[in-house]
Amino acid sequence: MRQPKHRIQSQGLDLKDQVISINRVTKVVKGGKNLSFAALVVVGDESGHVGFGSGKAREVPLAIKKAIEAAKKNLIRVPLINNTLPHALIGEYGAGRVLMKPASEGTGVIAGGAVRAVMQAAGVRDVRTKVLGSNNPHNVVRATFDGLLRMKDPLEVARLRGKQVEEL
Repeated sequence: MRQPKHRIQSQGLDLKDQVISINRVTKVVKGGKNLSFAALVVVGDESGHVGFGSGKAREVPLAIKKAIEAAKKNLIRVPLINNTLPHALIGEYGAGRVLMKPASEGTGVIAGGAVRAVMQAAGVRDVRTKVLGSNNPHNVVRATFDGLLRMKDPLEVARLRGKQVEEL
């Protein structure tokens, strides 16, 4: 797995969490079946910082708590321009692909379950997305994060090219 290049500490951020999926997992052992739960959670401050995490435990609340702690350690910064993305991009992870396109003001978040949760947590208010390939929530969230990590901030691109933002 590729490591995020824009890690952010969660101190000082007002993070809101949203549960994407809870999965009941059974393990067959000698004495019978062991039941546990796996939770996938996304956290964000709705102004450009977002992270996801998964946690496993014997009870749902404990699994969610573990997932939130993991998500806080995995925060990234998303470049936003007028509450939308700077450019269109396809994020990929495994067989899951997510197409993300910027949208004009007032469009809203046009996205399916897992992608919608990530976009709202990141603070993206106008975006159009389409999940291509796998619709497994884990793969979709990781593909969305892959795309968000590869988003280029126009100010950064202009600085690297030695031009003004208006010239791009």
